[in-house]
Amino acid sequence: MRSIGRFITDPSHSRYGAWQALVTLLIIVSCVGLALETVAGLEQRFQHAFMILETVSVAVFTIDYLAHVLLSERRLKYALSFWGVVDLLSILPSYLMLLNLTALRGTKVLRLIRVARVLRVLKLVRVAVEDSGARKNPIVANLNIYFILFFSVLMISSTSMYFVEGSLYSPTAIEAGQQMLEAATPAGETPEKFVPADPISGNPIPEDKRFFTSIPAAMWWSVVTMTSTGYGDMFPVTVGGRMVGGVTMIFGLVLFAILFNVIGKTLMVVLFGEKISSSDDD
Repeated sequence: MRSIGRFITDPSHSRYGAWQALVTLLIIVSCVGLALETVAGLEQRFQHAFMILETVSVAVFTIDYLAHVLLSERRLKYALSFWGVVDLLSILPSYLMLLNLTALRGTKVLRLIRVARVLRVLKLVRVAVEDSGARKNPIVANLNIYFILFFSVLMISSTSMYFVEGSLYSPTAIEAGQQMLEAATPAGETPEKFVPADPISGNPIPEDKRFFTSIPAAMWWSVVTMTSTGYGDMFPVTVGGRMVGGVTMIFGLVLFAILFNVIGKTLMVVLFGEKISSSDDD
C-alpha cells in the first residue's frame, strides 16, 4: 500500500506531479460545474454530465484523502490538521448528498451541504504552497499562490452569496413559496403573489433587488467587491448577504496587499536588478 500510494504523497516520486495536476484540474472543473448548476435551465439540461463530473471528482479526492491519512506516520494528527480537515470537507458534502437523506431534503442543512462543496477549492492552496517549494523563482511562486487565493475567495464568496441570499428568490424557492400561499388562501379568494423576505430581518426582497440569481452572476459582484469600491449595480439586501459582502471586502484588501508586495518586489528586480531569494518571502 505504501509503495503504491507514494505517487500521491511523495513529492520526489516521478508521477507525483501528474497526480497533483489531475487533482488541480478536477478541483477547478468541479467548482465551475457547481457554479453552472445554478444557472437556470442548465441543471436539468446537463444533469447527467454534472453527476458524472461530481462522481469522478469525489472518487479522486477520496483516494487522495485516504492515501494521505493511511500513509501518514501520525494518521490522527493529519486527519485533525488544517489540510486534513480541508481534504475531508472536499468529499464529505457529496457523500451526504448521495445518501439522499429524507430529513435533509428541502432544509437549510442541505443548502449548507451544497455550500460546503466549494470548500474543496482550498485544496488548490495546498497544491500551490507545495509547488512553491519546488520553484526556483519566488516571484513566480508568489504570483501562483496569489491567483490561487484570488480564485478561492472568488468561488467561496460568490457561492456563499448565492446560497445565503440568491437562493431565497430562486425559481424553486419562488414556486414553493407561491404554493404555500395558495394552500393557505381560503377557497374562493385569489392568492397573493409570493414575495421572498430576509429570514433574519423579515424585510421583503422586491424584484428589482434580486441580483444574485446564480453563482456566475454573483461572481461579477465578487470580482468588483474585491478589486474596487464597486459599481453599485449589484449589492446584497439581506443581513446574511451583507455579512458575506463585508468578509469579501476584507479578503479583497488582504489580496490587494499581497499583490502589491509581489509587484513591488518584481519592480525591484526589473528596474534595479535586485536579487530575491526564497528567504526574502518567509
